Amino acid sequence: MLARALIRRRQAVTTLAAPSRARSTRSRALLDELGAGAVAAEGVGRARGSSKNAFVRATTANGNETLASAGDGGSTSSASSSSTTSGGIMVSAAHPSSHPQVLAVPLPRRPLMPGIIMPVKVTDEKLIAELEDMRNRGQAYVGAFLMRSEGSSSSSAAGKEEDAFDALTKRTVASVGLDGEEEEGADPSDHMHDIGTFAQVHNIVRLPADSPNGEESATLLLLGHRRLRKLGTMKRDPLVVQVEHLKDEKFDANDDIIKATTNEVVATIKDLLKTNPLHKETLQYFAQNFNDFQDPPKLADLGASMCSADDAQLQRVLELLSVKDRLDATLELLKKEVEIGKLQADIGKKVEDKISGDQRRYFLMEQLKSIKKELGMERDDKTALIEKFTKRFEPKRKSVPEETVKVIDEELQKLSGLEPSSSEFNVTRNYLEWLTSLPWGVCGDEKLDIAHAQEVLDADHYGLEDVKDRILEFIAVGQLLGTTQGKIITMVGPPGVGKTSIGQSIAKALGRKFYRFSVGGMSDVAEIKGHRRTYVGAMPGKLIQCLKSTGVCNPVVLIDEIDKLGRGYQGDPASALLELLDPEQNGTFLDHYLDVPVDLSKVLFVCTANVLDTIPGPLLDRMEVVRLSGYITDEKVQIARTYLEKAAKGKSGLSDFDATITDEAMSKLIGDYCREAGVRNLQKHLEKVYRKVALKVARAKSTDTTLDPIVIDVDDLVDYVGQPPFQTDRIYDETPPGVVTGLAWTAMGGSTLYIECTSVESGEGKGSLKTTGQLGDVMKESSAIAHTFTRGFLQSKDPGNDFLQKTSLHVHVPAGATPKDGPSAGVTITTSLLSLAMDKPVKPNLAMTGELTLTGRVLPVGGIKEKTIAARRSGVKTIIFPQGNKKDYDELSEDIREGLEACFVSTYDEVYRHALDWDR
Repeated sequence: MLARALIRRRQAVTTLAAPSRARSTRSRALLDELGAGAVAAEGVGRARGSSKNAFVRATTANGNETLASAGDGGSTSSASSSSTTSGGIMVSAAHPSSHPQVLAVPLPRRPLMPGIIMPVKVTDEKLIAELEDMRNRGQAYVGAFLMRSEGSSSSSAAGKEEDAFDALTKRTVASVGLDGEEEEGADPSDHMHDIGTFAQVHNIVRLPADSPNGEESATLLLLGHRRLRKLGTMKRDPLVVQVEHLKDEKFDANDDIIKATTNEVVATIKDLLKTNPLHKETLQYFAQNFNDFQDPPKLADLGASMCSADDAQLQRVLELLSVKDRLDATLELLKKEVEIGKLQADIGKKVEDKISGDQRRYFLMEQLKSIKKELGMERDDKTALIEKFTKRFEPKRKSVPEETVKVIDEELQKLSGLEPSSSEFNVTRNYLEWLTSLPWGVCGDEKLDIAHAQEVLDADHYGLEDVKDRILEFIAVGQLLGTTQGKIITMVGPPGVGKTSIGQSIAKALGRKFYRFSVGGMSDVAEIKGHRRTYVGAMPGKLIQCLKSTGVCNPVVLIDEIDKLGRGYQGDPASALLELLDPEQNGTFLDHYLDVPVDLSKVLFVCTANVLDTIPGPLLDRMEVVRLSGYITDEKVQIARTYLEKAAKGKSGLSDFDATITDEAMSKLIGDYCREAGVRNLQKHLEKVYRKVALKVARAKSTDTTLDPIVIDVDDLVDYVGQPPFQTDRIYDETPPGVVTGLAWTAMGGSTLYIECTSVESGEGKGSLKTTGQLGDVMKESSAIAHTFTRGFLQSKDPGNDFLQKTSLHVHVPAGATPKDGPSAGVTITTSLLSLAMDKPVKPNLAMTGELTLTGRVLPVGGIKEKTIAARRSGVKTIIFPQGNKKDYDELSEDIREGLEACFVSTYDEVYRHALDWDR
């Protein structure tokens, strides 16, 4: 049972202790045999007290052996502490002749170097008892031998301590019978190395039993003195061996090589202390007890004890009696230790570098939170969040709908029960962030001053009387009612006429907050009505974002490019806008993210579009349409002089330089370069002109040349903006038979176009019509109607004329690359066919527009203002309009109608009288 217990515990062999009376007798006999009585009792007491104090201080931290400092394998801070407090540990090394036999103490790992203190754990009860008895009688000396590893003459690594214990246990069991009796022929000291250390036992500390069978152990504090060679076994229980005390080989202390090696060892020890400061205590102990760093043998032993080399390498140093060889071996181990220390420091630095700035910030923030919490400056995150939301929501509680109040209270209660690390916590926090940030019932101040609004609108925009009047009407109604409600005003007009900029002016005139977003190309309904909260990255729609950013519930919202809405697999945004732009529904607008009603009835919506054709009917029905026509030349001149020219100079850095464009040059720039309905292209050309002026001014400054004021005249325009893209819209000075000038409306404004008709071939039954010019379906149908109507009309005017019955005709509208379609070319095509059939040109400087029925009725058309402006631009003097458009023409300002003769017709007979029945 004893052998099996020793194998399982991997401890040294122990035997049952003899009775106390026999133990005392045997201890005295062993002490006499070892010659330990030569030590004075008084000296023993002082050394024992001093070493015991040092040992107790070192073991109180964890109740176990902690004497050796990390990495030195045998040095101890307690030794240095004891030496400084009680005068140093007394080293009493008896003469070698008095100790030919010593008790053998097995060392499981790391040999004990001379001059070094090392704790050793012993589990042999008899050995412990004998050592305690020897200590009670005087100084106790032992031989400390490193155990051999399995299959080798020395330990292979420090990590094989357990294997060494196994080997010791097996060998001891083989030499000791199960009944405790010795077997003949086996030497129990074979498991130890032959070279060991003669050591003084300074203290013995019994440790509490930590095994199930109650086995006890003790820790010995050993101080190495000199080297020993084991000669043979004298006794087995406890193990006593015969030894030979070894001396170092003689050496020349003045040898240069030894001196240099000694100095290098000292320098290397200093380097080792830089990388591993824990060895400092070992060095302090050495200095206090030996006070000689130039003693090569002691220095070599000290250096070896400071290394973390494996047992075999340290045992080799212990076995070297040549001082030079020992110094070399120690220096090699120290150099390796220094490199290991440097590598360790480098690894530590790399690990520290891996800590990112975010991690560092996180640690600092956590520390800051803890400090604030200790000082009572801040509570935990969840409590702070709930307090923030509550504080933000309380002032608005009375104006928030009851349903919304209930939702917010429930979410606050839900947030208080969630862990901050959960995903639901972040979702609820973001939801409350939006709910409590909205301006529930918070209306911004607005100015209902008609004079102020008129001043602001006139200062920002020239013309646009229709829009200005509509805004003034809105303000007047607000004044009379004492409150204003939101409206949906849609401004329709060609590009560059100021639709977007007038939205900003409206907000400025009313004193309201302004928010703009474009829906051009938008294909996701979530942009309007928000995402569901279950989606990752969910957000409310644009209108909820608008309310949060403006902080009021009555901003001016400009929805740009509403005629260019897209439609994708995410839904139809145009249909989503129905609820938003319906005055009867947007009082309870429901966003998918918020999922509570939001009142948008006080928002003034201003929409912009180029055309109405692409806006769905149900959406258009909810809008109040205000048309913005293009500008005539006079208006463009005023806009250029008042706004554009000043801005172009400022952008070019010429605000202080005298550079002007003459009136003639400005008119030519507008007439030959910038004929479009808006003024955006005119703005680009003015910026181009003044950029070239800025180049001239900069070159003059670089050469210190005085530059006179620059005046751009008509002849200079080519140098500044190049050749004009077109000279005039008129292709013919006098139209030949079969050619008629028509008027058309496009998204870019009004324009004139020619309709040409010619014969292809004649013959019986050849009467047919072919059309070209990229005409749409509506114009093709108008051509067919015109051809049919013209046949009958020609017979009534000229019964003998069978031109249309026998001739194949070709109708063409020039600029074939431009698509053309619209229900306003019927009378123009009919007149062209009649002119060719009767071989009579139409009246000079005449243009017409109107749709024709098969019975000859002329129907009204749209775009009267744009068509009138286009006619003036092309030099037309007489315009034929349908009778139904007379009211539209009368609404035009005098400057647009100036110099024009308008003829209003209701049947084609009247068109014929004005266009063809005239004297050449």
